[in-house]
Amino acid sequence: MKGSRTGLPFAWMVCLRYLREGRMQTVLILAGVTGGVAVIIFLTTLISQLQDSIIDKTLGSQAHVVLRPPQAINRTTLPPEHTAAIIQPRTQGLRSIDQWAAAYALAERSQGVLAASPMVTGAGFALRAQASQPIALLGVDPERYQRIVRMSTYVKQGRFDISGTNTVVGIELAKDLGVTLGDKIRIVTVDGRADLLTITGIFDIGNRDLNRRWVYSSLKVAQSLLNLPGGVTQIDLRVANLFEAEAIARQVQAKTGLTSESWMQTNAQLLTALNSQSMSNNLIRSFVTLIVAVGIASVLVVSVVQKQNEIGILRAMGASPNRIMAVFLLQGGLYGLVGSALGAALSVGLLKFFSKVTRNADGTSLLNGQVDLAVVAGACALAILVGLLAAALPARRAARLDPVQAIRV
Repeated sequence: MKGSRTGLPFAWMVCLRYLREGRMQTVLILAGVTGGVAVIIFLTTLISQLQDSIIDKTLGSQAHVVLRPPQAINRTTLPPEHTAAIIQPRTQGLRSIDQWAAAYALAERSQGVLAASPMVTGAGFALRAQASQPIALLGVDPERYQRIVRMSTYVKQGRFDISGTNTVVGIELAKDLGVTLGDKIRIVTVDGRADLLTITGIFDIGNRDLNRRWVYSSLKVAQSLLNLPGGVTQIDLRVANLFEAEAIARQVQAKTGLTSESWMQTNAQLLTALNSQSMSNNLIRSFVTLIVAVGIASVLVVSVVQKQNEIGILRAMGASPNRIMAVFLLQGGLYGLVGSALGAALSVGLLKFFSKVTRNADGTSLLNGQVDLAVVAGACALAILVGLLAAALPARRAARLDPVQAIRV
């Protein structure tokens, strides 16, 4: 047999010849691999971008972890046998976090925490002429709070300026009260304290209920209105890894002794939906990969059966089992390589198309049309690996053929 000692030119020559002879089989299996890779890349990118969009819309306007004072409970000095069977629960009034500055410092330095912000929040009413609306007053430090919630991106009119007696209100509340930038509204708390605030910004965070209820002010104004001088009612945290929020919440709670609540608790249904999407994506990828592998393997098995005589002749002429095996492994690898390249191109086209025709409720594109190179590389590597593994069994069978028996068939 002519060729180099490694046998690579011989293997390539025979491999390409077999691919040309079985054009229809080659086209069909390439179409299968192309479709499989395109589905994997497209679905992975689609679900990833949808999850990012959902998380951004849901969690973009709230803290990842919230720290609050421990709940007040009734305690008794009597022994258990003298304690009444029913203990009346204690009412939970508006309370400040005890030594909140120390707790804030501990929370901010905790591993995995990116930013922290103190807040004073309580119920009240916004009044303008004859209009009155129930609100949630949020007193914040604007610089710290914007590291938790990027309010500047939600402000549609004016700016996020809550210095002095300035306030920023939601777009729905502004409509209900009939106010705009520069107008004044009176904020009255449930215990009768009141202050006149000037509107310097109107925001829209994509949630009508919050747009109607949230009113931002400075920490000092909220502390005065809610009768909590120098106090804060909660500490908001932003974490580096969203899906480690629960573990970080437990860690911070142990350090500070405060009650912690992560977004994974308050948005349990969202977390379940995200996990279900990821599971569905993994199942689809697994089935597609299996189908591609079975397709490549079946085509090559048929090829081995059809070409037993040729394989027997090649063996009789001196082709080693390793060279015969290399022929079919090359076929599997080429199916994976060419199919993955075509599939990647097809997935890019699909994402570009869907990014133009699919829209959110606000008119923005549902997809950005960008493909993660890591996803493409992973899908292509998987296709090539599947091609080689699927070709391994037929290649081994071809290498073990006895030349005498193969020629007789």
